[in-house]
Amino acid sequence: MPTRPGCYDFRGPKSGRAITSAGRYLRPKWLRALPGLSNLKYGMTSARLLGVLALAAGAFVASPAPAQSLDEMAGQMIIVGFRGDTVEDTRTLVKMIGQGRLGGVMYLKTNVSSLDHVRAMNKALRSAGAKLAPFIALDQEGGSIERLTKAVGFGEISSAAEMARRNSPEIAQTVYAGMATRLAALGFNLNFGPVVDLDLNPANPIIGKYNRSYGSDPDTVVRFGEAFVAGHRQAHVLTALKHFPGHGSSAADSHAGFVDISNTWQAIELDPFRDLVAKGDADMVMVAHLYHEKFAGGAGEQWPASLSPNWVTGVLRAQLGYQGVVVTDDLEMGAIRKLFSFRQAIVQAVRAGDDLLLFSNTADYRIGLADEVRQILVDEAQRDPGFAARIRQSYERIVALKAGLG
Repeated sequence: MPTRPGCYDFRGPKSGRAITSAGRYLRPKWLRALPGLSNLKYGMTSARLLGVLALAAGAFVASPAPAQSLDEMAGQMIIVGFRGDTVEDTRTLVKMIGQGRLGGVMYLKTNVSSLDHVRAMNKALRSAGAKLAPFIALDQEGGSIERLTKAVGFGEISSAAEMARRNSPEIAQTVYAGMATRLAALGFNLNFGPVVDLDLNPANPIIGKYNRSYGSDPDTVVRFGEAFVAGHRQAHVLTALKHFPGHGSSAADSHAGFVDISNTWQAIELDPFRDLVAKGDADMVMVAHLYHEKFAGGAGEQWPASLSPNWVTGVLRAQLGYQGVVVTDDLEMGAIRKLFSFRQAIVQAVRAGDDLLLFSNTADYRIGLADEVRQILVDEAQRDPGFAARIRQSYERIVALKAGLG
């Protein structure tokens, strides 16, 4: 459908599908709730578009934020893993969530002994009485990367590679919607996927080896990544594009240690992120622990992408135009834990522009890990007003995203 010069038609890049005022592809549920955004239409002039967005932005800024303290704002920035697989094992987490000391939890396969137990744990977490609903997250990609499996009665789906080989994006969306509906019924509201890394290195030990990529062609990856996101949105489950800026060309695994992509990474690896961000298909973006010498910082600095302002603030936000929530990959992975101190990783992640700090809590398990992280954030904020401003900025993004969780 052609539009007049200077108008926006909201067609998804390369998709051929119109993004209508219903907002399915343009924006997630939380954004649709903002006043004025229901007025976005085909053929809207740039002036009208700016007016609608200004109205929505003004309404959002004017909305009072639930948290009243720096401590609560910092707490919302933390997602941790836990030990156990029964309601009793979540008692401390429930208390922390209810008191505003923790923003969310993540499941590993060790937390799943039965679907009934998972449902009961999630019900307890969601009933904690928090001002903001907690993120209840897991990695349920399909194929080898699943926390819920047929062993406990959960219907498994194929890997990304197989999905793209055997199905159309339309069929894939149906499959993903079915999976997301089952996740939502269990109480999950965040799935760390889709993987939108390009399959550029057949010997890649963490993406290619496990068939986690939809392929080497950016258009294919975008179409199936969009199907993953759309399927989850049908079930009101948030997603996270990963692993920015692209893990598919690497020759090593960031779970194990330092990964240098300086000589393997290609600019084409940004294409899926750029296109999906432009389509409005990014609830979150997950940043990987990948080192590139040209983006590592100033003299003597060797920040991986997750800790690099050049990547997060410079490329992802400034160049790709993404202004939503950024979540780190697990900050206990070898690429971080072996090279940076606990405090250094936390502080630098926030300075880089990350909003959510993810800890699997597997390297050195502590039930009070979230309290330790939060205290580091608060201490640094009390010392540095600029850091406090970054916490507030992240908090506002998180509040906006959680507005759609109920």
